[in-house]
Amino acid sequence: MSDGDLEKLDQFLSQFFQAQNQRGIPDFEGYSPNAMDFILYDTFGPKSPIQLQALGEADMQKIPLLNQVKYLMGIIESEGELKLTARGFLPVRVVADIHAQQFIPLEPIEAEIIKVKKEKDSRTINLTRILLEISNLTKKRKNKLSLTKKGREALKDSNKLLEHIFLTFVNKFNWAYYDLYVDQPVGQLGMGFSLILLNKYGSKKRKDIFYAEKYFKAFPALISYFVPRPLSTAEVQAHRCYVLRTFTRFLKYFGLVELYPIDKLGFNNFVKKAPLFDKYIKIIPPPTPDYS
Repeated sequence: MSDGDLEKLDQFLSQFFQAQNQRGIPDFEGYSPNAMDFILYDTFGPKSPIQLQALGEADMQKIPLLNQVKYLMGIIESEGELKLTARGFLPVRVVADIHAQQFIPLEPIEAEIIKVKKEKDSRTINLTRILLEISNLTKKRKNKLSLTKKGREALKDSNKLLEHIFLTFVNKFNWAYYDLYVDQPVGQLGMGFSLILLNKYGSKKRKDIFYAEKYFKAFPALISYFVPRPLSTAEVQAHRCYVLRTFTRFLKYFGLVELYPIDKLGFNNFVKKAPLFDKYIKIIPPPTPDYS
């Protein structure tokens, strides 16, 4: 084969694979592999079909985690420096104050067995402090917590604060931190795809397993991290993990879904996107579904 023939073959293969990467894939809801690359690794970047939008003040008051973050920041601001416990946690009086506001109530099964007295008794209060620290909105010196310049500026701009907290939660915080499932990014990896699914199907109530099945159909390799347990298959474990992390402890915290529990354990829910979803999340559909 001559050099000219090899060059033509290289051009043909390059064009062929480029075309393949731009074709819509049914398991990706019509998005191409190229688009999915942005969805996975630059979820809210300029070339991604997912964009965040500014909200009005009334809408931001409907976001439980944002409200809790702002409340704690307000306490820190008013005190200048908040002295932490010897182990670096929020003082009991502050935990009691935040818990009394009921921004994010305990999950039903927790409410029956947990009495919140200290920071570690409340997952969401602990999460709030962690998010403030890893987003650099607060700093800790000599075991005292104070707002950074970035934090003081964000506290004056709720949209900026929401963006900081939201992006920190999806990009920096480990979603596996609070559960006993696998320490792998199930739910967190492909989080943008879950937003696409909810945008497309979330106008009516659907069982959470509907979304779990579509998620694992798009990312089947993630199921391999799970092993069967007594009375529970690997698939069931995977589905429960995905639902807990994605809906109960992410989208609900940000006021983006409405959950209707079927049982007290929270393993089965009907899911519907909240009115806030379409205001905050903009999804650009794939150009032309091409499944040929």
